[in-house]
Amino acid sequence: MMNDDSSYAPPSADPHDLRAVTPVGSPAPADTPVAPQLSHVTELAANLRAQIQRVVYGQTDTIDQVIAALLAGGHVLLEGKPGLGKTHMVLALASTFGGDFGRLQFTPDMMPSDITGFTMFDMKSQTFQTRRGPVFTNLLLADEINRAPAKTQAALLEVMQEQQVTIDGESLQVTAPFMCFATQNPIEQEGTYPLPEAQLDRFIMKVIIDYPTMAEEMQVVSNVTAAAGGKGLDPRSVEQVCDSTTIIEAQRLTATVQVVPEVVDFAVRLTRHTREAQGMSLGAGTRGAISLVQVAKAYAVMEGRNYVVPDDIKQAALPVFRHRVQVSPEIAISGQNVDDLLRSAMEAVPAPRV
Repeated sequence: MMNDDSSYAPPSADPHDLRAVTPVGSPAPADTPVAPQLSHVTELAANLRAQIQRVVYGQTDTIDQVIAALLAGGHVLLEGKPGLGKTHMVLALASTFGGDFGRLQFTPDMMPSDITGFTMFDMKSQTFQTRRGPVFTNLLLADEINRAPAKTQAALLEVMQEQQVTIDGESLQVTAPFMCFATQNPIEQEGTYPLPEAQLDRFIMKVIIDYPTMAEEMQVVSNVTAAAGGKGLDPRSVEQVCDSTTIIEAQRLTATVQVVPEVVDFAVRLTRHTREAQGMSLGAGTRGAISLVQVAKAYAVMEGRNYVVPDDIKQAALPVFRHRVQVSPEIAISGQNVDDLLRSAMEAVPAPRV
């Protein structure tokens, strides 16, 4: 499907130079696209993973999903019971990211203006001044987003979709790259408000953080308590491996990964099957199929490939779909969950041989 990487010139010596290189030999015709060299993006993903794993033990799949979402340029919904390291993981990623970082602790009394900002009249200058909220950053951590009511949650909709914020009729752009990591406690917990479907659909992935193994939990407890105040695993202690410009270029190159029509067809058939599968009361929309291909491209890059295979689609399906579909009441009573139904759906849709 793709030319062998050996046909390309060696990459630049600069480890942060992610620019595409041209094939060795005669230049390609003007109408022939030149496949980018993605080895530096693969290396970047490996470096991010290595740094996060210094302070987050286990959770290998979760870390890979977070990195894939970063390369795909999407937002992530992190769910897990309190105390499992959701915020810790995002803070660790922020430390490797090197961009501006903002954090919002959602509470029931939070107002939308606490997120976006507001205008106020300045008596000294006799003019209205705009006070920008914490959403104006590169990486926003919306901690326990479902502790706030729907009106406050909805304040993030515009910036997540359009990367801009409207304050008193004035549209203000946020600085690229912009990514929102929202953590939430399971909705069965007291004092939580389910996110509206329109906002859930804006998250490219829903990542579940589960309990660690016995050995991992012992390691976490030992290392956290090794320093005063339980600061033994400080997420700010990880090394910065990239800057904002590097992330933007990595996202651009990830988007150039090739997807043959057969693989796109597979992604769309999987998406459409969620709308008619037995036990599903709500299926994924077209944005789900788009997100599926975007995340699959990121997985391909992380594996060192410049083309997507059906296994990339399968790997991305659970985190991409689980917040976009709903199970029927009778299935929920039986004890089956969304992931169980999605696995059955994937088995029912044949994968192409490419």
